[in-house]
Amino acid sequence: MLGSLRHVSESVKQASSRSIRDRAEASLVAAAFALPSAVKRRITGPPVVIEGNTLDADAHLLLTLAKTRPLPSHSTDPQSLAAARANLTRTAIMMGGRPAQVRTEEISVSGADGPLRARLYVPTADTGALLAYFHGGGWVQGGIESHDAPCRLLAETSGARVISVDYRLSPEFAFPTPVDDAYAAYQDIVDRAEEFGADPTRIAVGGDSAGGHLSATVALRARDDGKTPPAAQLLIYPATDFHEKAPSRTTFGEGFFLTEANMNFYESSFLGKDADRLDPLVSPLRAPDVAGLPPAIVITAGFDPLRDEGEAYAARLRDNGVHVTDRRYPGFIHGFVNILGPSAGSRAAVAEIGGMLRALLSRPTEFPAPYSPADRREALG
Repeated sequence: MLGSLRHVSESVKQASSRSIRDRAEASLVAAAFALPSAVKRRITGPPVVIEGNTLDADAHLLLTLAKTRPLPSHSTDPQSLAAARANLTRTAIMMGGRPAQVRTEEISVSGADGPLRARLYVPTADTGALLAYFHGGGWVQGGIESHDAPCRLLAETSGARVISVDYRLSPEFAFPTPVDDAYAAYQDIVDRAEEFGADPTRIAVGGDSAGGHLSATVALRARDDGKTPPAAQLLIYPATDFHEKAPSRTTFGEGFFLTEANMNFYESSFLGKDADRLDPLVSPLRAPDVAGLPPAIVITAGFDPLRDEGEAYAARLRDNGVHVTDRRYPGFIHGFVNILGPSAGSRAAVAEIGGMLRALLSRPTEFPAPYSPADRREALG
């Protein structure tokens, strides 16, 4: 009994110590970002200019400060993986800043093999629309807590309710499990639209990075299965191609947060041994047919390894008659939606993205996708 009490006491002390360290680090980061521009420049060195784009000053400072932190683990050992996931979540919470004050409710939605944890965000000025959101993190990390701040801001600025879905992660659950979970969750949300206070004709899917990939696969599957299509798809720096490496993967593969080593680890964890890289649910860019998909908002960052494949997907959608709103934030890096605390530019960008979604979901009938499985069979010959 005494030993158990000592263990509990030690755990509480460790948690308290981590909390104090996290608050101290957050204060130091905030102080660094509040410095005059000239002082920041002395810390970071001269501006970084690549392909005519200048790295955002706040992103440059963040990357400079990140060099003092330990490199992330690329081990699938359970203990190392748990530590890496916890570290990412703590860092994301710290970088999220003061969250937008919207009402939240802990809920569950159906996954492919059972219930999944989820969180419902209700904006102050509720429009009746809803966004099913799938977080980033390379299909390996991330969760509801790591993406709480961007979900709050997207809800408040779009006027849409947001349901953030805690799909199962790789490598424990490799392809196709995350894809299947996302699809099952979307269908469950559509079926329960009234319960969630949403207009069933204005339910969108969206996410960042890996979550952008999952959102694209949901739209593809709903079209091919003849199910209710999403009213829109919000794809924030999505991964769309595992078949061929676009030039930006090499240009920005080192020094800009998402590294080549990160991508290789995420890729091997997610794909496992048997995934076909040309499968549209692995590489949406390689889908034989992308016509008839929901209108899309495609967001990319100028200094992101995933930039080119996201923009290639936007171009392919547009070329096949899909309404596309695309926007590159030229000075930003991968992950910018998670640095809302220190970066005013990132906060403004996410608010702008919320505005794009509000505009699209306010008039979904203007962008119909009258496309059936029979149409697809005819298109593919």
